[in-house]
Amino acid sequence: MTTTAARTTPVADTRGITRWAAALLLPVGPAAVAVLRYVLPYDTVDDTSTMAAKAIAEPGRASAVLWLGLIAILTLVPAAYAVGRLTRRRAPKLTLVALALLIPGYLSLGWLAGSDQLLWAGADAGLEAGSVTRIAEAVHPTGEIAGVFFVLGHVIGTILLGAAMWRSRVVARWAAVAVMVSQPVHIVAAVIIPNHTLDLFGWGLQAAGFAAAGWAILKLRNDDWDLPAVR
Repeated sequence: MTTTAARTTPVADTRGITRWAAALLLPVGPAAVAVLRYVLPYDTVDDTSTMAAKAIAEPGRASAVLWLGLIAILTLVPAAYAVGRLTRRRAPKLTLVALALLIPGYLSLGWLAGSDQLLWAGADAGLEAGSVTRIAEAVHPTGEIAGVFFVLGHVIGTILLGAAMWRSRVVARWAAVAVMVSQPVHIVAAVIIPNHTLDLFGWGLQAAGFAAAGWAILKLRNDDWDLPAVR
């Protein structure tokens, strides 16, 4: 009796591609939000009528906010997931809780961007500030829920993800600290002492920390990044 070895078909190994894609993507979302917060034509603490008036006065900046917001919406969730893949082996619980907060928070950003879409659309349509204000204030209650998800999720989630980066030691200490303090700085700049330059710095810290995580991903072997494909 003879036996014939099973023939195997080579499977394309795409792990190198996904590592590079994750590494390059990581700082894009936080950097986009950093610039968004800098060019925002109004302050977060402004009332709706003031926001409407400022959006009408500076439509170019209002449009830039929408473009930057789109970039952030498309990149923040996969970036958070990529950092989680880097930290989960050595800090599994912290990573799990961080992503459980952070990913819903980032997903809620698309809903919140609708208010800036309304402000820009009203200004582009030539409506006066009073009409734009009434439209912007007529927001469905789900908008408030999305706001809670976003604020709590992205602030607490980012702090915990930075703590996971620290505990897992997958990046330099400065990078973990940069991520941990980035959103507290953002809260100060957005709500306590409105300052767009400080807000740029806060989100820029997260972008720098995520870039360091991307560098750590590039240094991984494919086997440390993911399991090989099988047929």
